Amino acid sequence: MSGLWALGRVVVLALLWGSTYLWIELALDAFSPVQVTFIRCVLGAATLLVLCFGSGRRLPRDRATWGRVVVAAFFCNALPYALFSIGQQIIDSGVAGMLNATTPLWSMLIGLLIGTERGIRPIRVAGLVLGFSGTVVIFAPWQQAGGVGWGALAIIGAAVSYAVSFAYMGRNLVGRGIPTISLSAAQLCAAVVFSGLALPAGGLASVDLDRTALIAVVVLGIVATGITFHLTYRIIADEGATNAATVGYLLPVVSVALGSIVLGEDIGIRVAAGMFIVLLGVGLTRRRPPAVVAGPALVATGSDR
Repeated sequence: MSGLWALGRVVVLALLWGSTYLWIELALDAFSPVQVTFIRCVLGAATLLVLCFGSGRRLPRDRATWGRVVVAAFFCNALPYALFSIGQQIIDSGVAGMLNATTPLWSMLIGLLIGTERGIRPIRVAGLVLGFSGTVVIFAPWQQAGGVGWGALAIIGAAVSYAVSFAYMGRNLVGRGIPTISLSAAQLCAAVVFSGLALPAGGLASVDLDRTALIAVVVLGIVATGITFHLTYRIIADEGATNAATVGYLLPVVSVALGSIVLGEDIGIRVAAGMFIVLLGVGLTRRRPPAVVAGPALVATGSDR
């Protein structure tokens, strides 16, 4: 039963995260990128505040924690949310999901720079190089009209921002005795302020509202932002409880499938090949040293952690 529960949780997470790009694409039919970012932050924050207070929790009280929450809110929420909305004005939702799959690669690169990745093995270096090569294939800089231009750069910027935020949150927020629902609610509240400050830059324009865009932005805010972001916090706080790597492999598959089925997006052979290369590279970077026998038990060497 536990195996089925774990598998179900992975599938649910992949569907929630992978559908984000579809909801953004639909919402952009009526709202500007700044408006989409602000609305999803407001609805996500409201959802988590209800869950937080409803469970008898409260928001952090001390100034130091809020200072760290503000930093995390910028890099994990306000900035990448805006970049996704900007980028998806140009590129398809499926391609956005593929490029976001590079987040583990950037996380590993950041780990090397800040010293959290030590004793890295050649196979993981090969995965890093291979993954970034796949990104280049998707981006196709050699094609003047092909590729995805600055839209792809925006999505890659969002992936880098996620990687920075995950490293920061893991080192400065989780594991300090504060409930994750309190942290996630506080962080989205801070993101509301950041995205609100950006409203003069295209967020005050009139909206030609339609039902599809309205439903999309509501689902994006409540489900794909609020609920999914809290689950992200749970993974960062307790990575052993969920196979985050498996979810990461499924994200671009879900985004491509939804983009093709719902929006009729045509990915193309080059982009599909790039996605395969990226996922193969990510898989290699996740490789850990083999277990060795120490007495009667098997223990991990831990040299690559």
